[in-house]
Amino acid sequence: MDRLEYSPYGRRMPLLADFGAFVPGVVLCIAITAASSALQAVEVWLWGRAWIEALVIAILLGTALRSSWHPGARWTPGIHFSAKTLLEIAIVLLGAGVSAGMIRRAGVGLLAGIVVVVFVAIGVSYALGRAFGLPRRMATLIACGNSICGNSAIAAVAPVIGARSDDVGASIAFTAVLGVGVVLLLPLLAAALQLHAQAFGVLAGLTVYAVPQVLAAAAPAGAVAVHIGTYVKLVRVLMLGPVVLVLSLLARRAAGADAPRAGIGQLVPWFIVGFVAMLLARSFGWLPQSLLRPFAQASNWLTVVSMAALGLGVDVRAVARAGPRVTAVVTLSLLALGILAWGLLQLLPIGTR
Repeated sequence: MDRLEYSPYGRRMPLLADFGAFVPGVVLCIAITAASSALQAVEVWLWGRAWIEALVIAILLGTALRSSWHPGARWTPGIHFSAKTLLEIAIVLLGAGVSAGMIRRAGVGLLAGIVVVVFVAIGVSYALGRAFGLPRRMATLIACGNSICGNSAIAAVAPVIGARSDDVGASIAFTAVLGVGVVLLLPLLAAALQLHAQAFGVLAGLTVYAVPQVLAAAAPAGAVAVHIGTYVKLVRVLMLGPVVLVLSLLARRAAGADAPRAGIGQLVPWFIVGFVAMLLARSFGWLPQSLLRPFAQASNWLTVVSMAALGLGVDVRAVARAGPRVTAVVTLSLLALGILAWGLLQLLPIGTR
């Protein structure tokens, strides 16, 4: 079996050993990223918004290319590097977009509720995945993607649990489709339930996957809904750190008692330490405001590059085989998340009428 069939997270390659070996694969992923960004721009030009983000388009283009052409040894090192190391750098930069002040302003009760909803939703989604016969890694990816922040959570959790490219690609593909559906249907649901702007913002922040999608879903309810929805969503994004840490500890425990004692760098992935360091630097004002936007743009761009790499490692036949079960699990997990979010609204002092 070709190396590309294996997970791109399995082995860390020396960055300085042979830089030239990485160039072809990285350039290929960048080319796919450029094409994805161009297609997203066309969407915005035609419809005023991007219904399918460049991140998802990159996976689709990479997968399509992989279906008609099998990258050989010349391309593999750069593809692996893009799927792993560039993604880890993107996660570190993502931490600059979250601050402790943002979390405090969301309120203690809401903050505690979000934490409970996220962890309960992960447990319920994982149980659903296993009940439908999905492998543990696939069930974990779907659970974290649905419960935290969709594509970003799936991409961050994948290297920790050693997920295959096939699993990552399938998880992101199905959650992306449902994510667009949620954005379109949520305003209709809010109108039917006669939700106040604050309640709708909380609901959007808890159920929509990506921050831009939260903005799109909450916009019909006004600035208040957008504001609180963004805060709720950022709290969910922040939960990515603790969840990845817990998964790292569980993976370490599963390795067995005979495994060599791990240092802090093995128990806590370096990119999670970097994410927290960025968050603290933002919170204490150590990061110049002028850097926040470039960091966010760089994080988004690197994530798209890594998704292109993941697409190049996806076996479409394996994704198709998992299709019906994954679709059912993702749909039921999203429904469970919505029920949990609605339950939280009933407990918080946020009116629904």
